[in-house]
Amino acid sequence: MTLNGRIAIVTGAGGGLGRCHALMLARLGARVAVNDMNGESAERVAEEIRGQGGEAIGIAASVTDEGQVAAMVEQVMTAWGRVDILINNAGFLRDKSFAKMDLADFRSIIDVHLMGAAICTKAVWEIMRQQNHGRIVMTTSSSGLYGNFGQSNYGAAKMALVGLMQTLSIEGAKQNIKVNCLAPTAATQMTDGVLAPDVLARLAPELVSNGLLALVGDDAPTRAILCAGAGHFARAHVTLTEGIQIGGGEDAPGRVIAAWEQIGDRSGEIVPNYGFTQFERELASVEQDSAAMAAAK
Repeated sequence: MTLNGRIAIVTGAGGGLGRCHALMLARLGARVAVNDMNGESAERVAEEIRGQGGEAIGIAASVTDEGQVAAMVEQVMTAWGRVDILINNAGFLRDKSFAKMDLADFRSIIDVHLMGAAICTKAVWEIMRQQNHGRIVMTTSSSGLYGNFGQSNYGAAKMALVGLMQTLSIEGAKQNIKVNCLAPTAATQMTDGVLAPDVLARLAPELVSNGLLALVGDDAPTRAILCAGAGHFARAHVTLTEGIQIGGGEDAPGRVIAAWEQIGDRSGEIVPNYGFTQFERELASVEQDSAAMAAAK
């Protein structure tokens, strides 16, 4: 029971992976607000937690509705006085090739996955800052990290959540707010008809939820991307190669092409601590190049 005393909100938890997340957090000792658009589904999962000896409340709210999300957070604060953990899990699919997809399908995915996570995070951010403790998990996907045919909308939203995580982890560091990403592979309603039945049988969502404690516990890292599925766990990273200084001049475009393999050489790549690392490295390269030219004169 390593999350004793912690208060968690799990969005989209009326079934599937969200339900498993809520059950896992409760088993670890957290009190859980089970959120879903369907109030009956949310309450059913909350009752399941209570039946197992845990504490939970079911709350109906759409993550895209700022008023409903604010009311949800207020209800949690009234009941338990704090919010320690937010699992941004709510989402759905609208898969089509980009050629066949209309912008309404693109926008609806962005609204729920990206804006929904931003709205829920904003609603608890100041609470976590004031209590000097917070753990936030964004649900990303390999479709965003690496691409997947027919999921341009979903992939764009999921990669955007990585960018949101990267910045919020920096902004929340002084207040002990840790922000991480979970990239799950699990058999849920979202994957029905996408994967073969024998494969789905191996992808129990409970196996993904086993990775939550590492992301929300007191000793959690920040800015981690944890990939989980079928009991297998891996880490993904956004890296930066060492690169080379090309400079300017009329022949610079051709020199970029000629040096393409060296530019992409991963032997010296790093995981930057913040976005300006790219700028700092570029500026240092210019200064080194200028110094070398001056020394050669």
